[in-house]
Amino acid sequence: MPSSDTTAPACADATKAAADTVGVLLPLPVAGPYDYRVPEGMHLEPGDFVHAPLGSRELVGVVWGDAAGDVDESKLRPVSGRIETRPFPEELRRFVDWVAAYTLSAPGAVLRMALRSPDALLPPKPVVAYRAGDPPDGLRMTPARSRVLDLLRDGPPMTARDLATEAGVSQGVVKGLADAGALARVDLAPPPLFGDPDPERPGLPLSDDQSRAAEQLRSDVAADCFSVTLLDGVTGSGKTEVYFEAIAAALHAGNQVLMLVPEIALTPQWLDRFAQRFGVEPAVWHSDLGQMRRRKTWRAVADGAARVVVGARSALFLPFPELGLIVVDEEHESAFKQEDGVAYHGRDMAIVRARIADCPAIVASATPSLETRVNVERARYRSIVLPQRFGPASLPAIETIDMRAADLRADRFLSDPLVAAIEANMADGEQSLLFLNRRGYAPLTLCRTCGHRFACPSCSAWLTEHRFRKRLQCHHCGYEEPAPVNCPSCDKTETLVACGPGVERIAEEVIARLPDARVEIMTSDTMRGPETAQRLVRAVENHEIDLLIGTQMVAKGHHFPNLTLVGIIDADLGLAGGDLRAAERTYQVLQQVAGRAGRAERPGRVLIQTFQPEHPVMKALASGDRDGFMALESEARRAGAWPPFGRLAAVIVSSRDPDVADGVSRALARCAPDTDGVRVLGPAPAPLALLRGRHRRRLLLKASLDSPIQGLVRHWLSQVNVPSNARVRVDIDPYSFL
Repeated sequence: MPSSDTTAPACADATKAAADTVGVLLPLPVAGPYDYRVPEGMHLEPGDFVHAPLGSRELVGVVWGDAAGDVDESKLRPVSGRIETRPFPEELRRFVDWVAAYTLSAPGAVLRMALRSPDALLPPKPVVAYRAGDPPDGLRMTPARSRVLDLLRDGPPMTARDLATEAGVSQGVVKGLADAGALARVDLAPPPLFGDPDPERPGLPLSDDQSRAAEQLRSDVAADCFSVTLLDGVTGSGKTEVYFEAIAAALHAGNQVLMLVPEIALTPQWLDRFAQRFGVEPAVWHSDLGQMRRRKTWRAVADGAARVVVGARSALFLPFPELGLIVVDEEHESAFKQEDGVAYHGRDMAIVRARIADCPAIVASATPSLETRVNVERARYRSIVLPQRFGPASLPAIETIDMRAADLRADRFLSDPLVAAIEANMADGEQSLLFLNRRGYAPLTLCRTCGHRFACPSCSAWLTEHRFRKRLQCHHCGYEEPAPVNCPSCDKTETLVACGPGVERIAEEVIARLPDARVEIMTSDTMRGPETAQRLVRAVENHEIDLLIGTQMVAKGHHFPNLTLVGIIDADLGLAGGDLRAAERTYQVLQQVAGRAGRAERPGRVLIQTFQPEHPVMKALASGDRDGFMALESEARRAGAWPPFGRLAAVIVSSRDPDVADGVSRALARCAPDTDGVRVLGPAPAPLALLRGRHRRRLLLKASLDSPIQGLVRHWLSQVNVPSNARVRVDIDPYSFL
């Protein structure tokens, strides 16, 4: 054993080496932090933002911890500089690592989602204002100049624009005084982007059920520790007002709140209700934000100035320093699942974020997912139930229309009972909603002479006709082309026919049969951002629209007091295909759409057009037996050990060369895990076997709940060398099977 005096210098050298090098994680799809030298005189801590060289570039990275020590220190490049700003929160670093490990993604790819706005790290530009100076001798005074100087003589500094407005002069007058030295420039801090929500403002009166629910949620917030509560309330039961009370409690305790919604374009009414309750609108975070707004919002969150943020799933990666509550509205929505890049489920990761922050989480829905219901049964989550609609409103009456007996013409899709109901509604001065979860005019265009079908050149998908725009479009990759006049195969004219209906075709039929109806369409094609959605919502609220026709966008969160009739055009649409959640999703969407009817004093009615009225989904909707239907779903999934009673991991191989995709997928199949409780299905062409020009093959690993699925997949993939012209993507807990 070496003597103590020989080991001491070695320890000192190790300490010195650790202090001189750090691991920096860069926002790139890299497996982990890179080692860098710390320049002399610079002190770095985990979470510090730095400029770090990589090749010929210089990137913004985050000090993640100690250097790995795999590279000799003499070969390391130095950090270029430390960025003077708040450090990357320790909780968020843990969250990035957790998401990367769970999804089998590169930590740098996850970090990139948290650093979408690197410019936000720069100090905000000051606001230039002016105060009165000492006018130089010989300055020619005019009435305009005198008014400017009089304004500033006894008042605070003002910007050039405000000065010009208040004094009734042009900004050129202000600039001339500044150039002459009569005004002194003052740099002011920019005004706050968001006001402080007032938790003391009174909310709406609550029912007894709402009051009891709100008290439980306030208790969770006061406990200041991790918990998950399902707020399970029928449509129109006032779930929003209940979780507003939890938000108020979190704000009163000095904490920030994150509110997740499935699609940000659906929130204008929610924003109005928030402003009425708390006096100001919250910060909003979504992909449509401009770069300047995104930069300012990111910094406001990091500085703690944004107290409440409502956003899409990407808001999970904002740098909250004081996160005290997370609310996930419409938790059942599949829109919370990100398919591209890092594949993760926003609802599930919100629970993880709350656990890391040691704060409560609330998940709310009128149709909770089976995963959430099972977590309640296993006592992982608590459940609070709101069984009645708020106030005088009652649940709508739901009827099915058997389309097998409808005897419709080939070019019609609205049954006579539904059209009669819309006419009666219009006569009574009430509004109606028609739902069809299919965008555009028709999902397929073909030639009736030669049979040519218009397909996407880059995807295994037909082109959807958008007749109003006179375009054919692929809804998977975005490819589009002008709607043709001649068939490109046989060159015949007037032989192209639209097959099947989309919402535009339904609108065309409504206008033909009900020419006096004021009709609008609500889809992701027509709702280009929150502002467009807000204008349409206002038009419905102001009764400028008799009939709203829409896709899934109309199903979520809207409250239209005068809307009393909902017609569902093709209720069977979501039941086709091999998706294990098809029945559950169809029930959830249709129940949510049905819930738009009769949300105020006037009773509501729902008519469901279906070719399968005997299907369990249709029977459950008509009878109102949600729990019975979900029990059947649970039993079927349990019998097959499908989620949430088993685990799934999808492995998708893609390449522009189909032979390469086949070769890699076969190599994966040969070394697939072969252990108890684990089964690998495939390889097989994906349902979308060609997507964006890449040929796709899928393998599905099915395992028991107690299987270490990430370790299994990681070891499995490590056995195959993937060529550079192929990609292998992993989706833990897949929701889409396309």
